[in-house]
Amino acid sequence: MKRQVVLTRRIAEECMKKLANHFHLEVIGGDNSPTKEVIQTHLQGKELLISTVTEKIDASLIHSAPQLRIICNFGVGFDNIDLQVATQKGILVTNTPDVLTDATADLTWALLLAVSRRLCEGDRFVRGKRWQSWTPTFMLGADVTGKTLGIIGMGRIGRAVAKRAAGFSMRIFYFSRTRLPQELEKRWQATYVPLEKLLREADFISLHMPYSAKTHHFIGYHELRQMKPTAFLINTSRGAIVDEQALLAALQARQIAGAGLDVYEQEPHVPEAFMQMENVVLAPHLGSATKEVRIAMGNKVIENLLAYVRGERPPNLVNPEVWR
Repeated sequence: MKRQVVLTRRIAEECMKKLANHFHLEVIGGDNSPTKEVIQTHLQGKELLISTVTEKIDASLIHSAPQLRIICNFGVGFDNIDLQVATQKGILVTNTPDVLTDATADLTWALLLAVSRRLCEGDRFVRGKRWQSWTPTFMLGADVTGKTLGIIGMGRIGRAVAKRAAGFSMRIFYFSRTRLPQELEKRWQATYVPLEKLLREADFISLHMPYSAKTHHFIGYHELRQMKPTAFLINTSRGAIVDEQALLAALQARQIAGAGLDVYEQEPHVPEAFMQMENVVLAPHLGSATKEVRIAMGNKVIENLLAYVRGERPPNLVNPEVWR
């Protein structure tokens, strides 16, 4: 008999069809994220859950589903899941790494170029029929080529961003929890520096850290005050890594030149003040939003689920201590 799997919201159609071939599929959220109460109701007596990064699978939800045995998260991040409680309860948690690395790195560069060259501001200007003529001093942006890029978090995505920086002849500084081996530093021409030096000297700072209690508001008032007034902050990791109120204050006081943001502290809420700023480029969490990547993410979810039902260790298990 096919096992039942609860899917919190629709994913790529071809992945839904594959899931339906192997499981009794129960989709509870459509295109919108279901409430916690709806998830709790549908999880009663269920063993398998596919969640997305927008659903909070917290301690109370986990405790309310005693038959739950595996949570397959559709996303590389899994900070939406109380991993400690899941592990204590013997529940496997998986994610979908690797497949979204390049797409997120590409979007990082899209934000970096858009904010530094005032692309979105220029687009609004043209659409508003305000452009009269070319002039030598009109809408001047900032050079990217030859500047210093500071990468905070040198995991898969951070390294992919560094790889792209080579085409712009940039000097690359990085700060990370773990320093890379020398051969990898040489490959990406990246120099490990203390955080303070990176903040002081980088023209562009790009965040690629996983979210945790330790990285909550990692970039706050103190860090922003250390940045150059000509520097730009780019965030495609998690919104709460940046203290949004501190960032707003820094932008309003012109302590930094601008920001490119794909993630926010209280998604989908975006502070109104950001929307009024011409030197801020805003995207609606598009890091992995390509057709190819979302299909690949769905396939990884299916691989993890099928491995579990076969009695095999899921390939993308993030709490291996649960596996017996």
